[in-house]
Amino acid sequence: MKKTINFYEFQKAFEQLRPNDFTPEGLVTLWEYFEDYEQCTGEDIELDVIAISCEYIEYKNLKEFHNDYNKQDFPNTDVLMDFTTVIHIDDKSFIIAEF
Repeated sequence: MKKTINFYEFQKAFEQLRPNDFTPEGLVTLWEYFEDYEQCTGEDIELDVIAISCEYIEYKNLKEFHNDYNKQDFPNTDVLMDFTTVIHIDDKSFIIAEF
């Protein structure tokens, strides 16, 4: 059984279950990423807020990212893209798939 949702339902699901995991801008960017992925692959993505929150993490900048990962191993997001998915929100903030 499948239900197609819009962005507002997506946003509401995160607000109810994981309100602090993504910024409003991060949620819009993640939504757009999933929409593009579905269009490119023809695969539907299941809305599982907990799984998405466990798989993806948002960073406000590279400095915050370096609190979790070694700066020498990942000096910039270009190097990081060799290891995982990087979804840019703006010129500083980004979301990655955990690795």
